[in-house]
Amino acid sequence: MIGIEYYKHQQAFFLELYDKGLVYRKEKYVNWDPIDQTVLANEQVIDGKGWRSGAQVERKKLNQWFFNISKFSNELLEGLKNLDEWPNKVKTMQKNWIGKSFGCEIDFKIESTLPVENIKCFTTRPDTLFGFSFLAVSVDHAIAKFYEKDKQFLKFKEECSKTGTTEESIAQAEKLGFKTELIAVNPLDPSVKVPVYFANFVLMDYGFGAVFGCPAHDPRDFEFAKKYNLKIISVIEPENKKHTIDLNTTAYTGPGKIVNSKFLDGLKAPDQSILEAIKILEEKNLGKKKINFRLKDWGVSRQRYWGCPIPIAYNSKGEIVKIPLHDLPVKLPENINLNTNGNPLDHQKNWYEIEIDGEKCRRETDTLDTFVDSSWYYLRFCSSNNTKKGFDLEEAAYWMPVDQYIGGVEHAILHLLYSRFFMQAISLGKKQFINPEPFKGLFTQGMVCHETYKDQNNHWLNPDEIETIDGINFNIKDEPKNQVKVGPSESMSKSKKNTIDPQKIIKDYGADAVRLFILSDSPPEKDVQWSDQGMVASYKFIQKFWLLHKKIMLKITSNDENENSKSLANFTNTLIDKVTKNLEKFHYNVIVANFHETYNFLNKEIEKPINGFELAENYKKILCLLQPIIPHLALECLNEVDKKYNPTWPLANLKLIKKETYNIVIQIDGKKRGLLISVSSSTEEQLIKRIKKDDVISKFIKDKKIKKSIYIKDKLINLITE
Repeated sequence: MIGIEYYKHQQAFFLELYDKGLVYRKEKYVNWDPIDQTVLANEQVIDGKGWRSGAQVERKKLNQWFFNISKFSNELLEGLKNLDEWPNKVKTMQKNWIGKSFGCEIDFKIESTLPVENIKCFTTRPDTLFGFSFLAVSVDHAIAKFYEKDKQFLKFKEECSKTGTTEESIAQAEKLGFKTELIAVNPLDPSVKVPVYFANFVLMDYGFGAVFGCPAHDPRDFEFAKKYNLKIISVIEPENKKHTIDLNTTAYTGPGKIVNSKFLDGLKAPDQSILEAIKILEEKNLGKKKINFRLKDWGVSRQRYWGCPIPIAYNSKGEIVKIPLHDLPVKLPENINLNTNGNPLDHQKNWYEIEIDGEKCRRETDTLDTFVDSSWYYLRFCSSNNTKKGFDLEEAAYWMPVDQYIGGVEHAILHLLYSRFFMQAISLGKKQFINPEPFKGLFTQGMVCHETYKDQNNHWLNPDEIETIDGINFNIKDEPKNQVKVGPSESMSKSKKNTIDPQKIIKDYGADAVRLFILSDSPPEKDVQWSDQGMVASYKFIQKFWLLHKKIMLKITSNDENENSKSLANFTNTLIDKVTKNLEKFHYNVIVANFHETYNFLNKEIEKPINGFELAENYKKILCLLQPIIPHLALECLNEVDKKYNPTWPLANLKLIKKETYNIVIQIDGKKRGLLISVSSSTEEQLIKRIKKDDVISKFIKDKKIKKSIYIKDKLINLITE
């Protein structure tokens, strides 16, 4: 029921965005996954392969629904500047994906018997025009209409469909071209005329579906020029004379100075040369400066049964008809045959044939990408019981933005960018709205990784299917001669079969041991390498702690009449302070180290005479601290100590916290000159003041000016002098 309600509101949002002009349907080349038999967004293609199936993605022309995410390219880019609590690596990934660049629109004059006067293209490097040796256009460019009956061209166009639409798939594919009879004229030197090719690496949705080739300074153009024996003219020379380039083997893509370019010669490339080239082109009315974005619109159509139905139908004329709001939600049909070719919904005539306002219509059978579902759930949390609308503005204003988001870095582009777009899209046209950024703080945890295995036929194998005697050579179980190929450690995934059965692990070791191992292995932002030995070690620690707990219970009931133990109270409050701060900083592996220290401390402490009541009170606080790490064991221990105890997070008594001391190495120009002891964490400025006052160390900087300092907190400071 909850899912149906969610779909209802999501479909209403779809129609709202459609009315705003942010949703459109268009025939376009898309990424086609031949295994999943569905379309993928650019963001769902990794290294030219489908993110779910791992199949090589193909290029296919289909009528598809798109979200106009590119409309907000600049807003999404500028918004990153305000996300102070996001990791820089994620912001950089989004910045690069949005890809703001400035360059120049250039009109290339065309000489031909065909009625083509010019071809427009966008380039970020107009300063390399004197290295221009070919013009390449997409197979969907307007000039393709002159070749519609050319069998060789049609064959070439079909070959192009084997390449996906992402930059990665295009970069990996062999560069192919089809030479036309058109000749392009260099706008900066009309005496230079070059051939025009259709090329498989040019797409219509970038620039104007045309690029000019400068093989000497672009690896893609270099590969193409080598294949078709085109000129390779160097126009950028490294300023460092020791740096030599060999244009017979590779393109030079580094900085330098412009050469072989007449009036541009001597300019620094790219800093001076690009601006000067654009200036000259604008003065001669041959081009104009333009800002371009790499971000493409989000294709949301999926040809599969699962997913939210798109609330659109088509009348007998093929015109778009919106499903009325009072008919939402559109539900998926039940009990259907999934063993069909293509989209199963295309075979559900009773479902897709409907009437809207007395007119016979056919429902849209594509469903929405499931990433649409995860693009606005945070708003639904604000008003989860509201049946009339997806969220209430006042409630959203109270709860949003999300204070802390924790997720894998693999969602840096997909989920996080889509969520940011959704907020921008929903807020468009509204006079009052909440902060358009959905997530204030972001923490990206690592993935759990495992080695990958393949048999001799290159089929993936599960770890349970293999065995090894020496830990080096692997074979399929009970088949010693059937050797297994061991691949790199990668994120666990069903497609690569490098997963561990959680039920088996929990049955063998318990959930607490699994939790302890994953948290202890490495900092949470790093990947965890699965280790059977690490799992066993965590299990053994759990057993050791349980035995220690039994000893502590005996000590509590023995009720020694000893005076209060200051060391126990001091340790407990210091531990509370450490664990609380480490939790806030996501230092989970450090917390596990804190508990290993706790085990050692308690093991020694209970050997001394100790007041049973005081031991119980401190031990209960320690067990509360353990709950986030090993909740089941911690709660069982707490129940044995005090069944009526209400486990709440303990607060540290700052007066009882042991003051930590830090031995800070003092270096002057890289040489150790002394040691300063600090009882609290010192700032860089505080340390420099102490150094200047220290009789022994200060003589090494006397009459010298400190140029800079390098400070490793609480460990070392190095003063660099002039």
